[in-house]
Amino acid sequence: MSLDWCPGIREACAYWHDAPMLQHTFEALQAGLENGNDSSIDAAKGLVECVCRVVIDQLDNPASPLKPSRDDAPITEWVSAATRVLKRGDVRDRKFADLIKHHNGLAESLRVLRNDSGPLSHGKDGFIQALTVYHRRAAILAADAIVTFIHKAYLDAKLDPITSREPWDRFAANNKLIDAHVGLSVDTEDGDTPTLRFLLPGGEELPINIEVSRLLYQLDREAYVEALNAARGSLAPDIEPTEEQGEP
Repeated sequence: MSLDWCPGIREACAYWHDAPMLQHTFEALQAGLENGNDSSIDAAKGLVECVCRVVIDQLDNPASPLKPSRDDAPITEWVSAATRVLKRGDVRDRKFADLIKHHNGLAESLRVLRNDSGPLSHGKDGFIQALTVYHRRAAILAADAIVTFIHKAYLDAKLDPITSREPWDRFAANNKLIDAHVGLSVDTEDGDTPTLRFLLPGGEELPINIEVSRLLYQLDREAYVEALNAARGSLAPDIEPTEEQGEP
C-alpha cells in the first residue's frame, strides 16, 4: 500500500505543511504503509485526531467551547466536535445530517481496530498474526474519508483573521477588498519611528507606528538582510591616525 490509498489525508497534510506534529504523524503513516506494518492503523487514528484538533483550535468559540475537555478524549468526541465547529450538521435535509453523523461510526470502528490490533497502542501477544492488507486498507480508507470531509469543510469555513494561523493568501477575497479601497501613506516627521497611515474610505485614517527594521523583519527576511548590509556599508570607516596626528 501507499499514500495513493489516502489522497484526502495527503492533501490535508500538504495544506498544513507547517504543523510539525501533523507532519510527524503523516510520516509515521507513510512508513507503516510502505512497510506493510500494522502501525499504519495507529498512525491513521492519530492523524484523524490531529486534523480534528487543528480545525477545532482554529474555529472553536472561546466563549462557548466545543473542544473536548480531556486531551485523551475518544476519537469520536474529536470528530463530533470538529463537525460541530464546522457547522456541517446545520443543514435543511435531516437525511444528509444523519449521513454526516456516520463519520462518528467510522471513527469508532477505527478506534476499536486500533485498540485490538495496532501494535503501538497496547502491548499485544507476541505470537498473534499481523492483520492482512485488507484490514489495513479498510482502516486507511475510513481515516481518509473522515479527514477529507473535515478538511474540505474547513476550506469553505469563514475564519477569524484575528485568531487564525492561516497565511495571508487564505483571505484572498478580503485582501482584494482592502487593496481596492484602502490607501497608504508614510509619515516620518514624528520622531524616529515612521507612521504608516492607512487611508480608509470616508476620509478616516488608521495610523500604525512601526520601526522600519520590524516591518522588514516581519514581511521579508531577505529584504531585511539586504537593508542591514546596506546600512552597514553606509557607516563611516574608522579614520586611521596619521603621523601628524600622532598616536593617542
